[in-house]
Amino acid sequence: MNREKLVNLYDLGCRNFYKANLSGLDLSGIMLIGVNLKEANLTGANLSGAFLTKCDLREATLNWANLSFAKMSEINLEQADLTKANLSGAFMVRANLASARLRGTNLSYTNLHSSNLSEANICEAIMRKANLRKANLQGTNFRCADLRESRLTGAQLEKVALIGANLSQSHLIDVDFKGRDLTGINLSQAKLTRANLSHANLSNANLSEAQLRNANLHQANLYQADLSKAQLKGGDLSSADLTNTDLTNADLTNANLEYAVLHYIILESPRPNLVDFLLNLLKVANNSFGYGAPQIKTA
Repeated sequence: MNREKLVNLYDLGCRNFYKANLSGLDLSGIMLIGVNLKEANLTGANLSGAFLTKCDLREATLNWANLSFAKMSEINLEQADLTKANLSGAFMVRANLASARLRGTNLSYTNLHSSNLSEANICEAIMRKANLRKANLQGTNFRCADLRESRLTGAQLEKVALIGANLSQSHLIDVDFKGRDLTGINLSQAKLTRANLSHANLSNANLSEAQLRNANLHQANLYQADLSKAQLKGGDLSSADLTNTDLTNADLTNANLEYAVLHYIILESPRPNLVDFLLNLLKVANNSFGYGAPQIKTA
């Protein structure tokens, strides 16, 4: 089927294109609102700027397709294959991408507000400045994905996989990462005010310059994490493991460090914002400094 035939059928009122073969076609700017393209083959098709609102593309093949700046609100892409596709700048509010395959897909600047991406495979995807607010991300695989400057406030993040993901400068205010494995994650300069990171594994994580005011890090594993210049004012670090953690120039004013493990922590020479921290450290009742007192780096 070519573009002309597709447009003519649509203009005549046809909305059923089940299993249509549209691979490689130039369909840029086309209007196909509410059509059935279930299991259609759109491999390598150019759908940039297309209007695909409320289309049914369940189990469709869209790998390497160009969907940049397409209008796709309420589209159904459940179990669709979008591997290596380009969805940058697409409008996908309330879209259904449950169990979709998006490995290596470009989703930068894409608006996915309130969308369903549960159980989707988005590993190694590019999602810089993507809007994922209030999205359903339960069980989503974001391993090694680039989520820099993305917005995830209000998103459902149960069982999400984020190992190796880059969330630098992302918006994660009030996020719940309780008990998550976030080993090696990049959260530098991320906004994590009031975030729940209790019992989370943040070993070797980059949290430099992160905003963690009033965050819950109770019993978190922060072994060899980078918290340099982090804002931890009022944070709960009770019973957290801070072994070999870099706290250079971190603001720990009024932070709770009761029973925290503070072996070989790294600090800049004391400054006003560290005075309270050092006083609190000396009051911690359950620390054995025989294993290594805090290491203070001098400027």
